[in-house]
Amino acid sequence: MDLFNCDYFIVGTGIAGLFSALHLAPYGKVLLVTKKHKAESNTNYAQGGIACVMQDEDSIEQHVKDTLIAGDGLCDEKVVKQIISSGPARIVELEKMGVNFSELEANSSGTKYDLGQEGGHSRRRILHVGDHTGRSIEEVLLKKVLSEPNITLMEHCIVIDLITTSWLKIDNENRCVGAYVLDSRTGKIFAVRSPHTILATGGGGKVYLYTTNPDIATGDGFAIAFRRGAVIKNMEFIQFHPTCLYHPRARSFLITEAVRGEGGILVDEKGNSFMEKYDPRGSLATRDIVARAIDNEMKTRGIPCVYLDIRHRGEAFLKTRFPMIYEKCLSLGIDMARDLIPVVPAAHYFCGGIASTVDGITSIPGLYACGEVACTGLHGANRLASNSLLEALVCAYETARRIIKDPYSKDKVRKISIPDWQYGSAVPSDEAIVVSHNWLEVRTCMWDYVGIVRTTKRLERAERRIANLQEEIAEYYLRYLVTMDILELRNIATVARLIILSAKTRKESRGLHYTLDYPEKDNSRPPYDTIIVRDEVKHSPVPK
Repeated sequence: MDLFNCDYFIVGTGIAGLFSALHLAPYGKVLLVTKKHKAESNTNYAQGGIACVMQDEDSIEQHVKDTLIAGDGLCDEKVVKQIISSGPARIVELEKMGVNFSELEANSSGTKYDLGQEGGHSRRRILHVGDHTGRSIEEVLLKKVLSEPNITLMEHCIVIDLITTSWLKIDNENRCVGAYVLDSRTGKIFAVRSPHTILATGGGGKVYLYTTNPDIATGDGFAIAFRRGAVIKNMEFIQFHPTCLYHPRARSFLITEAVRGEGGILVDEKGNSFMEKYDPRGSLATRDIVARAIDNEMKTRGIPCVYLDIRHRGEAFLKTRFPMIYEKCLSLGIDMARDLIPVVPAAHYFCGGIASTVDGITSIPGLYACGEVACTGLHGANRLASNSLLEALVCAYETARRIIKDPYSKDKVRKISIPDWQYGSAVPSDEAIVVSHNWLEVRTCMWDYVGIVRTTKRLERAERRIANLQEEIAEYYLRYLVTMDILELRNIATVARLIILSAKTRKESRGLHYTLDYPEKDNSRPPYDTIIVRDEVKHSPVPK
């Protein structure tokens, strides 16, 4: 078995992984792995932009307030203030690297930027590059990463499991010292040995049948950290984006929140606006409210979708502001300037994850997390639109700074012997159809029973079904040689169980967790986080 030694091991090539790699490269050898093509990440699909205070009419305090309101009582206010106040410096850094945010030709607002408006924001503060912000940032960061001699980037490699000292039975401290990794192109398994491992693996939208996420979003980081005993927090809070394009040939295509920010109105098939029935902010309400409203309209009226109406902004504006969306819709026979856009909610973003600090520290020494895989306390019970790329930037930077100061010696790690991967009696699979069937069953179960609106009975039914599936998956995993498909299936089943366990214990409706059995907030106790360590679920007061 091959063994790779490095100073910093980073899993994931989204904005968090790339940005942290660039900041660590001057201090040692960085190994960066991604399980598909190097540019395939949730970042690459982020249309909206980065929420950041960049004009005189706005303020850090107002952005903090908007974030706290969206988070519905579960935000860590100190974390919110730290991340939001650190944003402008990171934006300047991105610009120096070559990211060119959309600008205004002439204005008197005290800013050069063409700032967008999105749901839940009281000011225009969304920096964007047209409607392909994530892709533009990804391209700039990737170019710099590929030019760094201290960074090695390996594609088509998926982490099987983390290696910790307690798992190796050599130390009482459960320190992460590397990982076993599968090269999906060759089928070979190799080990990585490193004093510092960063999980920047993104979210897990593929746990659900309908999602805006790309195929890579199978919750790998949540699962591999959980299996080694990392603290997992608030997994019941899954953000369903209200407006995924409803079309058989584009089931994962997102219609960015910015369309509503620029005047798009949610309407029924007759063109009648309905959001005013649910919230005084109408179509600019926060995502949790809008997603539940659309879900209710579809279920009570028996309709397959609702519509976005942005026709009044005209063809010239729409082609300039939303070039990628306009082109995509047109290719499907939908002219945004003349037609209503059919939309449905879809799983989009995990507000919970590996319990982490702003500088990436998790409950396992040597293991760090940043980006969507981490739960820092910024988002609380519901993420404010476009705060995700902001968090990824700030936390990647702070994580790199923290690791540089870590006194743990790489020489100490190099003395640790990593055993070869044990294949046992595993043979190549002749039952791949089992994987695809179980994959579909997990995702259908989660969509039907653990979606936008929940009940105790639905959660209990889902728990039984996922438990049975996990038994089948574990048996398959041990019997056959590992492949990308079985590893991803194993991970989404683990993540499904974490979501269900978390949701079952929250006997209230708050933010993104809405249950018909407990439709109000539980005001009899202070707001709390849901904590899972191995199989123990408990509650912890939200930090003040």
